Amino acid sequence: MTIADNLASIQERISKAALRAGRNPAEIRLVAVSKTVSAENIQQAIAAGVTILGENYVQEARNKIARVGSQVAWHFIGHLQSNKARNAVDLFSMIHSVDRLSLAEALDEEANRQGKILPVLIQVNISGEESKSGIDPQETLQLLQRIAGLQHLSIQGLMTMPPWFEDPEDARPYFIALRKLREELSREKIPGVALQELSMGMSGDFEVAINEGATLVRIGTAIFGPRNY
Repeated sequence: MTIADNLASIQERISKAALRAGRNPAEIRLVAVSKTVSAENIQQAIAAGVTILGENYVQEARNKIARVGSQVAWHFIGHLQSNKARNAVDLFSMIHSVDRLSLAEALDEEANRQGKILPVLIQVNISGEESKSGIDPQETLQLLQRIAGLQHLSIQGLMTMPPWFEDPEDARPYFIALRKLREELSREKIPGVALQELSMGMSGDFEVAINEGATLVRIGTAIFGPRNY
């Protein structure tokens, strides 16, 4: 199977999952996760129709973007250190992993310097796993209220990573929890905060995530094959 074959299969599964859930497939955007993937394979994915690439490391992404360019949108989906804010604002069109005020302030300051409004998602640690980044669900409202005052960030929604399960159905409660949290936060009507995006679901469980409201699915292995670490 080629990257183009894999991508066609994934796009068909996204469409079918959306229709099963009574949703418009156009509501769901695919983020092709290109961590450790060569520029050559990324170009194959772009030729096959990928429009958003997701990267976990700033330096790795910088090297790829220098080769591939801005023919696609680049999203940052990994844990971001505040001291990498300048590069992140320069390289990425969305940050999925804002989980603390200090990072938001660093991104806002740099976005101000670059004269742009940066779309961001708040990463929530729904599972409570210590190995995962993200803010505690109970603290998300307070963080949103504080970030809402930053003039150069645009809060677009929430992101989470559930634990890994053999059975994707086991991830469903985590996706439900993020969707319900989004509903609760939306009722607060925080000025300047739009929560239309839910970034959740990866290669093993994206169809369940779509069923529970995902608008951004982050898929790498099912497109590019197993990682070579």
